[in-house]
Amino acid sequence: MTRQDGNGFVKCDFGHLHWGVNGAAGLLLSDPARGVLLQRRAWWVHHGRTWALPGGAVEAGESPREAATREAHEEADIPPARVRPLAASLVDHGNWRYTTILAAPIGRFSTRVKSAESAELRWVHAGEVADFRLHRDFAVAWPGLREHLDRGLVLVVDGANVVGSRPDGWWRDRRGAAERLRDKLATLAATGFADPALPGGGDWAWWPRIVLVVEGKARGVAAVPGVEVVHAEADGDSRIVAVARSARAEGPDDHVIVVTADRELRSRVEALGASTLGPGTLLGHLDRV
Repeated sequence: MTRQDGNGFVKCDFGHLHWGVNGAAGLLLSDPARGVLLQRRAWWVHHGRTWALPGGAVEAGESPREAATREAHEEADIPPARVRPLAASLVDHGNWRYTTILAAPIGRFSTRVKSAESAELRWVHAGEVADFRLHRDFAVAWPGLREHLDRGLVLVVDGANVVGSRPDGWWRDRRGAAERLRDKLATLAATGFADPALPGGGDWAWWPRIVLVVEGKARGVAAVPGVEVVHAEADGDSRIVAVARSARAEGPDDHVIVVTADRELRSRVEALGASTLGPGTLLGHLDRV
């Protein structure tokens, strides 16, 4: 494999010409204080002189997230370690795909034109993006992207309910079962989570902030990178409601989803504006990580 093995034009199943034989990806970096980082493409590139996102072809063996952050570093000097991915939006044209990685900056840093493919970089407030001369495909995608701009996904997991939904002998070691659930959730937090029941539907994936609520004999489970652990001293359901309420207050625009099969608990968190997901759906994804 060579460094350039993703370069080349592809005519998609819709009859349009696109760059990237393995597909392409771009980084939609949004800072609430500065806006969205847009890139004006050089005159000589495909769709030159239009505004879009730092990005480019996906190399063989590279994930869209890796491609987007790599290209953003090569074109705009954005440090990959200073980018926190929130979600990914996929546009599928059959034999060609484009993935937009929605992300937030970690701290404040400067950007600069670093590639001949880029003519200018500019932070633009979301309400003004549509006023620019946008790349054709970005213009089509922008309304859907803006809907989830600056919005994270908070996944609150009812540990006792999820563990108890599968008769695998969990009752013999409740703490061990909770730790196994925690470790799989940590992998999910790192790899991302896509499901038609999540915001945006099946064409979206999320890197969630995960809060695992444990109770009873599962108390004492420690947090790990990617998973916060909250211990319910008495009423587990009330603790989950409190966590959901806090998440809604801390990030009023974030999507908050509580994973539980308990009907009363589902009603209580939905009254707060949170959504719910069944344990079976979550476990199906955890089985694949």
